[in-house]
Amino acid sequence: MHVHFIGVAGTGMGSLAGLFAAAGHRVTGSDAAFHPPIGPALARWGVETREGYSPAHLEPAPDLVVVGNVCRPDHPEARAALDRGLPCVSFPAALAAHFLEGRTPLVVAGTHGKTTTSTLLAFLLERAGADPGMLVGGVPRDFDTSFRLGAAGGPFVVEGDEYDSAFFDKTPKLWKYRAHGAILTSVEHDHVDIYPDAESYRAAFTRFVEALPADGVLVAWAGSDEVRAIAARAPCRVVYYALAGDDVGDVSPTWLAAPIRAPGMSAFSLFVGGSATPTLTSPLAGDHNARNAVAAIALAAELGLARLDVLLAALPRFRGVRRRQELLGVADGVRVYDDFAHHPTAVRETLRALRARHPEGRLFAVFEPRSATASRRLHQDEYARAFDVADVAVLAPVGRGEIPEPDRLDVAAIAREIGPAAIAAPSHDAILDTLDGARAGDTVVLMSNGAFGGLHDRVLARLAARAAAPTARGVEKE
Repeated sequence: MHVHFIGVAGTGMGSLAGLFAAAGHRVTGSDAAFHPPIGPALARWGVETREGYSPAHLEPAPDLVVVGNVCRPDHPEARAALDRGLPCVSFPAALAAHFLEGRTPLVVAGTHGKTTTSTLLAFLLERAGADPGMLVGGVPRDFDTSFRLGAAGGPFVVEGDEYDSAFFDKTPKLWKYRAHGAILTSVEHDHVDIYPDAESYRAAFTRFVEALPADGVLVAWAGSDEVRAIAARAPCRVVYYALAGDDVGDVSPTWLAAPIRAPGMSAFSLFVGGSATPTLTSPLAGDHNARNAVAAIALAAELGLARLDVLLAALPRFRGVRRRQELLGVADGVRVYDDFAHHPTAVRETLRALRARHPEGRLFAVFEPRSATASRRLHQDEYARAFDVADVAVLAPVGRGEIPEPDRLDVAAIAREIGPAAIAAPSHDAILDTLDGARAGDTVVLMSNGAFGGLHDRVLARLAARAAAPTARGVEKE
C-alpha cells in the first residue's frame, strides 16, 4: 500500500510514517521544512519526502492519505486530496485502523507526563520480554526510534494526546485508540485554542475513561480531585497510585511511593497493597517522575503483562526521553539542560527536580512561553509561582506574536511579581548576556516546547568559548 502523509515532519506524524514503512508499506510525505530531529530521520526510516505542499505530490494517487492537524481547510494539498475523493484519515484514525486492531492498546493520558510515562511503560515491557508495539511523542534514549511494531497480538503503548485529530475531525486523538489499559496522570486546563474552558477540557478525558471496556484497567493518580472525579466514571477496575503526602481525598491508593530525600539521589520506597518492595533507585529526578514511574509499573503489573520483580529491576536502567531534563552538556563547569516544560505545573516540577538533583550552585531557569496556552494569560498568576526554587528566572518574549496584546501573557508583569531575581529579556541575545553570569557549579535549564531559536547550542558554545579564553572573562558578576 502507498501511504502519503501531509505534514510528515511533526514528531507524531513522522513516527507514524516510520511505523508504516517498518510494516512494509511505501510511504511518502510532504512538509514545509524538514528540521531535526524528525526531518533527517525520515530518510533513515525509508520515507520519501517532498518539500513544500502541492497537489502534484498526490501523483500517482496514493492508497491512503494521512492529514496532519497542522493542515487547515484551505490547505492546498489536503484540499486537493479531499476534492479528488482520495481516502483521507487523521493521524489517530490511521494508527488505530492499521496498528491497534487485534492488539491490546495501552494508552497514557493526562495533561502532564504522557511522553515520559508511555516511553517508560514500553521500555519496562520490552525488558520484561513482552515485545510491545509503541508510538510516543518524544525521542526515547533506549530505543532507536519513537515507534516499534512489536509482536502481533501483543500490547501496544500509545501516548494519548488530547489535542484534536484533524480539521475534518475535531475530536481528541485519544478517543480513537480503544484503550484496554490506561493511565490518567493529571487533568489541568490546557490547549486553550481547542478547549476554551476547563469544562470542555475535562470532558475530553471523561469520555475517554467512560469508553474503557469493563474488563480493562484504569491506573489513576489519587492526588488530583479532577482525576478522582473522572476515574469514578470508569466502567472498569480503577487502581489508584500516589506519593506519600499527596492529598488523596477519600480513596486508598494501591500503589504508594515514599520518596527518599537525599542530595543528588532519586529513590523511593514502594508499597503495593500495603506491602513494601525493595527500595528503588530511579534515573528520573523529581516527585512528578516518581509518580510517572509508579504509574507505568502499576499498569504493566495490574494487567499481568510482566512480573513485578522484573519491572522493578528494569527501572534503574531507563535512560529517559530527549528534551525531558536532558543534560545537553557541561561547559566551563556549567550544566546546561533542555526541557519541554511549558505549563506552569511542568515548569515548577522540572525546576524542583533539578534543584534536588543539583543542590549546589545556582539554578538559572530560562523559559520561553511558546505554546498556544503558554502564550496567553490563562495561567498568568500560576507562572509567577512556578519559579520559586530558581535563583535566577529569565523570561523570553512570548513566542506567538499573533496573539492580541490583551490576551497575551504579560512576561514583564510576571518578572516584577517574582522580584529582583527575575529578568524579562527582550531578545535571545539578552538571554545569552544574562547567562554570562553563570559560573562553575551552576545549572542552566532552557524550557520551551519549541526550538527556542537555537539558543541551546548558542549557550553551550558561548560557555565553551569562555572556558577556552579565561583571560577574556573579565570581572565576575555578583
